[in-house]
Amino acid sequence: MEGTDDRQSLIIKTLPVGPLQCNCSILGNPLSGQAILIDPGGDAEMLLQMLADLDLQLVAIFHTHAHLDHFLASGKIKEATGARLSLHQQDSFLWDMLEEQCGMFGIPYEPAPPPDHWLEHEEEIQIQQIRGQCLHTPGHTPGSMSFLFKEEDLLIAGDTLFQGSIGRTDLWGGDFRTLEKSIREVLYQLDEETRVITGHGESTTIGSEIRTNAFVRG
Repeated sequence: MEGTDDRQSLIIKTLPVGPLQCNCSILGNPLSGQAILIDPGGDAEMLLQMLADLDLQLVAIFHTHAHLDHFLASGKIKEATGARLSLHQQDSFLWDMLEEQCGMFGIPYEPAPPPDHWLEHEEEIQIQQIRGQCLHTPGHTPGSMSFLFKEEDLLIAGDTLFQGSIGRTDLWGGDFRTLEKSIREVLYQLDEETRVITGHGESTTIGSEIRTNAFVRG
């Protein structure tokens, strides 16, 4: 879906992976060769090959939340690279029931180890020139996170915000009022030019959603 942004120093690639076509993003520093991966929801071999083709070494895996379709390749990729897994602790109960989630949706379970690190709201991401901020945006799940890369005018929102829609709240721990608050008070406060990579489907911008998203109005 997304190619390298020639205006920026970072390599930024996003592609749909896994049985539910979760958007997985690679952000890499071409100078240091280090990279982070966000939401590896499947197709581990393809993602590892892409990292190799880009000559990038994966050092960290971040999860926007712990639904099955955002983790399916995490175990294999961590085993292959040793990258640190990170998640918000309020989604630990969902991580503990990943096998049950897969069974409910009829998707083969791919084992994943426990997270190595619990993310905090406004925690800084700084890996060489990859600089971002973790934003706790609960509602889709209690521990849902969005990742802001301000220098790239980029937000990776997971299933919190979609183009013209929002994440579902009828699964474990979901809550519409909480999700609405997260979008209005956190995401809609960002620069309107910020490009949003959603958890599934097409990208959008904060400004576009403020003006047109009927589920949560700015």
